[in-house]
Amino acid sequence: MSVKQVKVQKSYEIVMDDIHSRIRSGELKPGERLPSVVDLAADYGVGRSTLREALSALKAMGFLEIRQGGGTFVSQTLPAGDESGSVQGGFPALFHQADSLKEMMEVRKVLETGCATLAARYRTEDDLAELSAIMRSMKENAGDDRKEEEADIRFHLAIAKASHNSLLLQMMESLTHKLEETIKETRLLWFYGERATANRLIKEHQDIYEAILQQQETTASQRMHEHLSKVEKVLSKLF
Repeated sequence: MSVKQVKVQKSYEIVMDDIHSRIRSGELKPGERLPSVVDLAADYGVGRSTLREALSALKAMGFLEIRQGGGTFVSQTLPAGDESGSVQGGFPALFHQADSLKEMMEVRKVLETGCATLAARYRTEDDLAELSAIMRSMKENAGDDRKEEEADIRFHLAIAKASHNSLLLQMMESLTHKLEETIKETRLLWFYGERATANRLIKEHQDIYEAILQQQETTASQRMHEHLSKVEKVLSKLF
């Protein structure tokens, strides 16, 4: 693990443990709204991505509720039987401590092929509308690296949401920070040699969306596996 990774991990753990401690002590009460991401990041002296990862981890463990467009709140019903004062033993911490992108990609392939299968089975009209909107954003913002990366991340999280399995969604949310890293690094490497690759990436996402739309479970899983295998192959050239 690099020095940079160790520093980020330390910041992540400090933020997560401190908020957890404040919840357990009663300083932060059930239903109470937390300050904004911007304010919390400034208070803890960390980047917004690190802060969001800590919040996502606490959400995954049942301590927080994150409402889209509504803020972050302490859960009304807190997990029982946790008096250790530390929350570093759950799966979000394990994800954060992964030693290599190879490990992260292996985890992504296992999780996301399953998410694609369930999304094809259970997707609703609202899920399809969200995925369709993300696909439009990808196409309309082709050439804008930052917006393309954001749409890419939103697409994968939207598929997890469409699985209608809350645990899978929580696990994917806890992977968001690492997901951002792999997507950014993959795009940089791909586009360095071939800008036209953007169109191919859009098509791969479109193909996954179409399989989910048609409720083709096996096809959706296969297309997700093929897409992530290509990502893994590109990353293997970088590391």
